[in-house]
Amino acid sequence: MAAATLQGAERTEVAPSPAPAPADPGAPVADAWSPTPEELASVRTTVARLRAAYPSVDVATVEATVQAAYDSFRQAKVRKYVPILAERRSREALAAGSTADPARKGP
Repeated sequence: MAAATLQGAERTEVAPSPAPAPADPGAPVADAWSPTPEELASVRTTVARLRAAYPSVDVATVEATVQAAYDSFRQAKVRKYVPILAERRSREALAAGSTADPARKGP
């Protein structure tokens, strides 16, 4: 079904734009995103914060979890909130995979 628009007092139908052609599945994928120095610093800060919050979890596990969270936002066009979203995703994954830390207060 075509999208409708108004032009003056008359209503016209507008044909939808064609979908972009799919990329060649055999072509090498270009790495369109490379982290900025600020994003790298944010990764280090997130790892340090989560290591303090989850001392019973192995350091390599924390680092891998944070890296996976950041990688999940690799295609994000708006980068401003990626550190916050990646830290939340990392916390959820670490909380689901670890036992409750007795030093932590709250549920």
